[in-house]
Amino acid sequence: MARPIKETPTLYGQDAIRFEQAVNNPRPVSAEEVRRAMDTYRAVKANASFSW
Repeated sequence: MARPIKETPTLYGQDAIRFEQAVNNPRPVSAEEVRRAMDTYRAVKANASFSW
């Protein structure tokens, strides 16, 4: 049986400031990182088998 989902905690102080800055200024992602992520995604997708 599924467990209930807990409430998302509220951030305060420096944690909230750091989170907002991280959301507003994401770090750049290189083309190599994107290629590696897509290769990994394709490999996982090829091995996944779902029988619904």
